[in-house]
Amino acid sequence: MSLDKKEHIIDAAIELFSEKGFEGTSIRELAAKADVNLAMVNYYFGSKDKLFEAMVEHKVSFMRGRIEELEQDKTLNELDKMDRIVEGYVERFLSHPQFHKVLQQEMLVSQREEMHNRVIGIFSQNTHNITSIIEKGIRKKLFKKVDPQLTFATLIGTINQILMSRSLCNVLTGKNENFDPYTDEHFKKRIINHLKQLLRDHLLLH
Repeated sequence: MSLDKKEHIIDAAIELFSEKGFEGTSIRELAAKADVNLAMVNYYFGSKDKLFEAMVEHKVSFMRGRIEELEQDKTLNELDKMDRIVEGYVERFLSHPQFHKVLQQEMLVSQREEMHNRVIGIFSQNTHNITSIIEKGIRKKLFKKVDPQLTFATLIGTINQILMSRSLCNVLTGKNENFDPYTDEHFKKRIINHLKQLLRDHLLLH
């Protein structure tokens, strides 16, 4: 299967999971949505759980590469790197709100612990790399002695909360229900600026 075809099936899965939930979506429906043979989906992904994991890996790998590049960049200090990470995550999350909504909804369900553990493992490298940047800032006495892991959780948790409720976003922006906050550049910049300020107040030694 070509990468394009694989991406097409993953995109179809995200759309269906968003509409009907993971549990409410069958492999047969996924194949029909993607306009591919049912056997093809089973052959390349094996199961719905494995398709979900492939979906997560596909989406997470972009930010993993970006974060690894930032870690190695000698021209930026740790605060600059955290600024770039904020920009990257907000851009990425708001560009794919359906995926992140599906992910959050599924991770709140407890009956698929084994799959959830594998999904957490996919995210763990990104978490490790970002906390390493924060820890380096602490060692260089640029940052206060904060909790690096919970600092990362604060960043991601804020973005996830925004993505979980379009209605909440419309309250925050003072817009009506027809407004799409996830495509609004002004709202995106507002989130980025807020998170950068939050991290500065939290991280920097004064």
